[in-house]
Amino acid sequence: MLLAPRSSGKYLDCTFGGGGHTSAILSRTAGAHVTALDQDPEAVARASEMTSRFKECFSFFPINFRHLDRVPGSFDGVLMDIGVSSHQLDTPGRGFSFRNDGPADMRMDTASGLSAAEFLESASREEIEQAIRDYGEEPRWRRVVSAILAARGTGKLSRTASLAELIAQAAPPPPGPRGNHPATRSFQGIRIAVNDELGALEEALPKAFAALCTGGVLAVIAFHSLEDRMVKRYFNEMSGRPVDRDDSRTQDQRVVQAELLTRKPVSAGEAETHINPRSRSARLRAIRRLTR
Repeated sequence: MLLAPRSSGKYLDCTFGGGGHTSAILSRTAGAHVTALDQDPEAVARASEMTSRFKECFSFFPINFRHLDRVPGSFDGVLMDIGVSSHQLDTPGRGFSFRNDGPADMRMDTASGLSAAEFLESASREEIEQAIRDYGEEPRWRRVVSAILAARGTGKLSRTASLAELIAQAAPPPPGPRGNHPATRSFQGIRIAVNDELGALEEALPKAFAALCTGGVLAVIAFHSLEDRMVKRYFNEMSGRPVDRDDSRTQDQRVVQAELLTRKPVSAGEAETHINPRSRSARLRAIRRLTR
């Protein structure tokens, strides 16, 4: 584990979810303390169970990780597991998946913001284009956007099943071997837009780095190419590497604040993907802070 948790170490789990990462750290590292964050109201009950299990070794804040600077103290390790949790995907009432019909909600924080259905009914064409074309990276985005706009007021945007069917009819799968459902990319883009996931990540990365002790590790698991690109760029900047092809700064002009621990993203092995197929698209990157 790149975090390499140690006894008496302090760690921040920015995306508590089902508590898997937190539990792994506390179960294997006697004396460690984990502070966890999650904006999902349903995570509160799971956090309460973790508190009962680990007592004073665990703390929880019900906030989006973009506000992690509200958490006091500094940490030996910060972990960010970006994206939707398995619990959210597997709960039809949350509207993240079209495998089972449910309300088209997709909000990670169900207590605030617009649901996916409300977003699709009220957003401008430009905002929906950004969600489908840029965030979802859907190649046939024009057809999908036009179908969504035409369906406003019909009720088809209110349920995951009818929304997925609408998208599949607008951009049917090409002939040949069957791949992902044709609505997969669009659902992903809508979810990212509804939760401002890229904005939250961009805001959180420097705050997470600032929260590290000297020698502390920031590890980020991304499941989307846009997220991974953002993490790569920030990590390169912190480690004094070119942030992109147009970065013309010399080595002397770059300020090295971190050591890059992963030259390339770490992917899940065959054994892990067999147990957890969703880990196939996971990409892990990590840096170690050199100075404060």
